[in-house]
Amino acid sequence: MQIHETQDTQVFTQAENEIGDIRRNARKEPKTAAEIQVWLISYLAELLEISPDEVDATISLHRYGLDSAVTVGLTGDLEDWLGRELDPTLLYDYPTIDALVQHLAEKSK
Repeated sequence: MQIHETQDTQVFTQAENEIGDIRRNARKEPKTAAEIQVWLISYLAELLEISPDEVDATISLHRYGLDSAVTVGLTGDLEDWLGRELDPTLLYDYPTIDALVQHLAEKSK
């Protein structure tokens, strides 16, 4: 059991590190809708260890099994990448990638 927990921890730590790399490489300038969508899809795919092609931008993010801790982390990472503060309830107000992208792109103008 201990070996399994260690492997899970290592996988989770690796995913956190890769997501951290995405955050650190972010530019702090207004993003286009296309850039925001690519970032969100890439982030979710990396987090869930799936192909970006498997992420459907039209379905609720909650259907991917994201709990509140993960959504808070995603919102924080998105804030860092965009270079601006976001409402903590953003993912509940705009539950799909498409809706979120549209909202964020409008706010970037």
